[in-house]
Amino acid sequence: MKKKIFLAALTASLLIGGCAPKLEKTEEIIKGDGKGEKAIIPNYQISEDFYRTLTPFKPGKARGMVVANLNTRYDIVEFETGLMRIAQENFSPESYLFQEGQMLEKDTVQAWLNRKYTDAQLKEKEMKPEENLGLNPVDNGKGSAQERNEKSPIYLAHIMEHNYLTKTKDNSLELSGAVIGLALNSVHYYTKEKYGAQYEHRIPDEVIEREGKKIAEEVAKRVRTTKGLKDVPVTIALFQQQAQNSVVPGNFIAYTHLDEDEDTIGKWQAVNEKYYLFPSPEADKERKDDLNYFLNFKQDVEKYFKNYNGVVGKALYHGDELVSLSIEIPIQFYGKAEAIGFTQFVTGLTMDHFPAYIPVEVKITSTSGPEALIVKKPNADKPSVHIYE
Repeated sequence: MKKKIFLAALTASLLIGGCAPKLEKTEEIIKGDGKGEKAIIPNYQISEDFYRTLTPFKPGKARGMVVANLNTRYDIVEFETGLMRIAQENFSPESYLFQEGQMLEKDTVQAWLNRKYTDAQLKEKEMKPEENLGLNPVDNGKGSAQERNEKSPIYLAHIMEHNYLTKTKDNSLELSGAVIGLALNSVHYYTKEKYGAQYEHRIPDEVIEREGKKIAEEVAKRVRTTKGLKDVPVTIALFQQQAQNSVVPGNFIAYTHLDEDEDTIGKWQAVNEKYYLFPSPEADKERKDDLNYFLNFKQDVEKYFKNYNGVVGKALYHGDELVSLSIEIPIQFYGKAEAIGFTQFVTGLTMDHFPAYIPVEVKITSTSGPEALIVKKPNADKPSVHIYE
């Protein structure tokens, strides 16, 4: 996948510049939906890696479901922003406008997230065969709860749709592309009895990818029978979410693209990215050199305040390349001067401890909220620093 500026890092750089760009110049257009509804497109684009978004904002049809279906806020953010990164492989921000998904209804998404039902289960639920749309495997009720859940876990946790629009010659808009994200579980949680203790079944990586691709094949077929998506290019991406107790997000593992005249998946493109927690045994085993930079930084930060041990980092790799390191330092201050002094100290450590090529973002927080933000861009001579009022 092409290297891209990450949304969080760019947002931070806008903040530390003093304020976000003024989006005063706008262009009024007539949307191509037959209703004469007006929309506004900002002329100013804050980055070539951000899509311009129509105003007034139009929420997606399945809005709010992602919060209930994904395990952590880290997964929620990465699933959405990562989906935009993947979209750029086929839908350039220079040519396309972003809109939340309008084609897949909330009831449709929920129906697809269900398990497939047996004939007996359909009868019990008083459902028609055409309503049996679940993409998760059947639980036929045979065997113990553990046997059933380990044999047929819930693979598909959520479906997210993004739409990409272009302007037509008559100054209207048309849907010219869509991206469908399939969030997959790395851990299946279940109970053996109603309101009983929660158990977990970890799903091997190879099984997640295999089953995700099977689900995507069916999604591709259904997309082509969905009004509005029958003849537009569609990208389908697989996201592997982390466990409920994870402090780093999951990652995309693969994506495929269907041209406007295709309804079956041909080939998949692997997405070689992964997040690591610094420090952690996994990082110590697989990313020891970069972890050592962090540990030396952490050690010097902790010298400033005795008995303090709260520095944590989140590192994103594309293959073997570290493309983003976000560090959080939660600490209690007893005055603004103390916060400013600490920020100056940490800024120096940031420049001293990390090689020039590593992009680093340091967030300093207290119980009162954010205190300071330090951003070191790759090969930059000076960091950008913002101290919150």
